Amino acid sequence: TCRGQEITQVEGDRKRDVFFINLFIIQVADGTYIGTAVTGVKADDFSFQDFSLDMTVFASHGAWYCVWAEKVSVGKKISNLYIARMKSPHSLATKQVLLSSPDYDWERVDFWVNEGPAVIRRNGRICMTYSASATGAEYCMGLLSAEEDSDLLDPASWTKERLPVLVTDETAGLYGPGHNSFTVDENGRDIMVFHARQYDEITGDPLYDPNRHAYLACVEWEDGEMVFKPMRL
Repeated sequence: TCRGQEITQVEGDRKRDVFFINLFIIQVADGTYIGTAVTGVKADDFSFQDFSLDMTVFASHGAWYCVWAEKVSVGKKISNLYIARMKSPHSLATKQVLLSSPDYDWERVDFWVNEGPAVIRRNGRICMTYSASATGAEYCMGLLSAEEDSDLLDPASWTKERLPVLVTDETAGLYGPGHNSFTVDENGRDIMVFHARQYDEITGDPLYDPNRHAYLACVEWEDGEMVFKPMRL
């Protein structure tokens, strides 16, 4: 089973995160695909030992960083976000650092979740969106940000918004928006790609409801802050 995969070019190679409980990359070398587990120094006994997914990578000042979601604890587990600096496309140079936990009520609906990080760099800042809560209409997006010149492995460098930045909008017919990525269109505009449903009545666990559609949103910047203007893909 492969879900939540992402392709990013790292030092000339194409990396694809394919998870089943843990994180792996597929490296293309001379036309050959090589599957490799993500390895590195462990900060604790839980890191990369439980359900790990949604790894994304970004570069800043010549260094590559990765951020991923991982469940911890026992019973009804919590999904946190962790960050580390990378040594290579498939190994870490530093210990994993806890970046964000589901602290607020809107991150704890049915499940305590921070997942699906995505990074965009603008105006000397690194902005990281992420998704929170269970995957029904309560699913939403939060935002972390840091000055690019700060120590990105220091949680104190990051500011976490108190309220979500994208939520269900019944008037627009968007339910449970989340799990996004960023790109640029042919005119150089920042674009966010995310998924959402067109309804909120779901039988059973919404995680197994397949009807989430892909949407686009123009990302505009007002006084350095992101503003989303959704439009359907």
